Amino acid sequence: MSSMQSIKRDGLRKLVDLCMLLLLLCLMAYQVTGEEKHEWTGIVMTLTVLLHQYLNRRWYAALFKGRYNAYRSVTTAVNLLLLASMLVTAFCGMSMSEYAVPFLYWARGLMVVRPAHLAMSHWSFVLMGLHLGLHVPLMLGRMKDGARSILTAVGAVIAGVGLWLFLRNGMPNYLFFRVPFAFLDYEKAFWLVFLENTLMLSTWVFLGAELAVLCMKRKKKPALILGSVAAAAVLGLVLNTAFPGDNDLDFDAAWNVPEAQPAETAYTPEPLAESAAPAELNDGFVLIPAGRSGLSANVSAWLEKNNIEHG
Repeated sequence: MSSMQSIKRDGLRKLVDLCMLLLLLCLMAYQVTGEEKHEWTGIVMTLTVLLHQYLNRRWYAALFKGRYNAYRSVTTAVNLLLLASMLVTAFCGMSMSEYAVPFLYWARGLMVVRPAHLAMSHWSFVLMGLHLGLHVPLMLGRMKDGARSILTAVGAVIAGVGLWLFLRNGMPNYLFFRVPFAFLDYEKAFWLVFLENTLMLSTWVFLGAELAVLCMKRKKKPALILGSVAAAAVLGLVLNTAFPGDNDLDFDAAWNVPEAQPAETAYTPEPLAESAAPAELNDGFVLIPAGRSGLSANVSAWLEKNNIEHG
């Protein structure tokens, strides 16, 4: 392969990666796009993922070749997990489709595919961030220590804010199958939804980048890497404590559907004893049967009994 072909292939791969990133942010903004656009975006995302795998077929061919160092082991694990989560997300999404591929609708499996789609889509979000972060050191190349320190500090602040939003929006509940449905704010502005999703993704990009530097054993000391990650985590937790989410829903109760009461155990009022009948109580009240039937007759009887004229 000539150098020109290699440059074109690399450029195409980067373009596909950028498209995947933008599509992912659109898919995570369901409350903005709506169901129909969400489904069609998912179809485009699935095709883009398949194209990405085809362009990286050489990488798959070399999986069982060469030696594995720490960086290669981590990137391989993240890439395979990301592919698996995306495929499960796509399968479950198509199984619930009403617009894009309605012929694949799988009504019987909705109780399984719906929570699986929710959880796997959020795992894809997290793994995509790690995947991007693992490539950041290679994209930045050689950088002076001062500039790298400034970039790390800025990244830690952004990651901390992203972690706060991640916790505030209840993302861990989706990741670990705590809820079968997503609780979204449909009144939030579209630009704010995309901004929050970008910040939340940046948290995992930052973590992936620091993990890559640690695996590569660059000049940056491990203590500084762990310190920057810890600083981002502390900032996120402090913000979450100071500004917690306003979602007070009982997530555990979302799975519990109350069972219908059996017919034989339903309460049935006992009929009144004959001695307790209103006519024999002689309390001046006239019994009016339930419903409209018999209403006028009883009213007339009461009026006549009390010598009241009526028309």
